Amino acid sequence: MYEPTQLRTFLAVAQTLSFTQAARRLGLRQSTVSQHVRRLEDAVGRQLFSRDTHSVELTEDGEAMLGFARRMLEVHKQATAFFTGTRVRGRLRFGASEDFVLTRLPEILEGFRYDHPEVDLELTVELSGTLHERLAAGKLDLVLAKRRPEDPRGELVWRDDLVWIGAERLRLDPDRPVPLIVYPPPGITRARALEVLERQGREWRIACTSGSLNGLIAAARAGLGVMAHSRRLIPPGLLRLPERAALPDLGKVDFVLVHGRNRGPAEGAANALAAAVLAGGERLRRSGG
Repeated sequence: MYEPTQLRTFLAVAQTLSFTQAARRLGLRQSTVSQHVRRLEDAVGRQLFSRDTHSVELTEDGEAMLGFARRMLEVHKQATAFFTGTRVRGRLRFGASEDFVLTRLPEILEGFRYDHPEVDLELTVELSGTLHERLAAGKLDLVLAKRRPEDPRGELVWRDDLVWIGAERLRLDPDRPVPLIVYPPPGITRARALEVLERQGREWRIACTSGSLNGLIAAARAGLGVMAHSRRLIPPGLLRLPERAALPDLGKVDFVLVHGRNRGPAEGAANALAAAVLAGGERLRRSGG
């Protein structure tokens, strides 16, 4: 009833909330993406996206279709692999940034292990900046992390707003330096936070540094300061700071998949995991707790 090609296009639009970005990811024309979505909507008899000239949002039926589309594509992939006799093998060194520790990434990895039991998966969880460095040094095969400003590479998983977050009771004194809770260098959000504060001419101080996301969250919950974080991944117990805090806009951040430059025996496994992450990208926006 539902064409896999149309389902893949639907997921790409749902993850990027942009027909243009989805077309770029899939290597299709924007008109083709619109056609795929329209045909899928005709097939289900429901509107899946609410869209105008400025924004694209999932409807309630679109949200429901997300789970169905992922499962149908996973079954399609399993059936294709079974009947064609293809098997992905080898060792895959995969790096994921700290941002995904509290999401449903483990579910995606579990599904990948079920589909590809002959892949020896090695997971490294680190800062995005560190993962990019390890990838460049040939120590990783595939990375899921924030995009570095100076590096245009990477397949977009989703784009999000960076926002200031802190404990509900936290109050900032406009006459005192902003207390920052940050990753150590080369943290990408750290660099962005310092950059926008410097540009605004706002004084700041480092209130807490930790290489662990759980450490940063604990410091923020204790009211030690503010931290820059993805809007869709705000941990429980923390809130986005209101406009009256008068902190500068942090802009947007891209979460991307980046392959190693020298693709070797792990290329097949890396492609398969990248496809699984892209198909399950919506789950990465939700807490695993």
